Amino acid sequence: MGSVIQLRCSVHGQGLHEITDAVGDAVRESAVDEGLCTVFIRHTSASLTIQENADPAVCRDLESWLNRLVPEGDSIYTHTAEGPDDMPAHIKAALTAASLSIPVVNGRLALGTWQGIYLWEHRRHRGNRSVLVHVG
Repeated sequence: MGSVIQLRCSVHGQGLHEITDAVGDAVRESAVDEGLCTVFIRHTSASLTIQENADPAVCRDLESWLNRLVPEGDSIYTHTAEGPDDMPAHIKAALTAASLSIPVVNGRLALGTWQGIYLWEHRRHRGNRSVLVHVG
């Protein structure tokens, strides 16, 4: 048996937004001692990643690299009705991950010392994103 918790994650624009604490709270709330935590984002223009959480330069560098790899304004894009950042956001989401699996050991996420869970917002808008956390 497991539990599913929906997180409403507020984002203030493009970039990596750490959600480790919120996911950890969901794991504790589930009361699962050993199992697997699956984190799933319910959007096609944002993604999830596990990355270093000690030095913020890592997140800035990742964001810069991905923006250079998938630039806005490429003339090849035909899906442009939702703004110049939308199609690049879909491509970035396709290149990254919509879900993550993290072991749960002794009722806690078994992340490494410098690992954090991030919602990677690929659009420039502010708003909320929905993330499902299943622990079982």
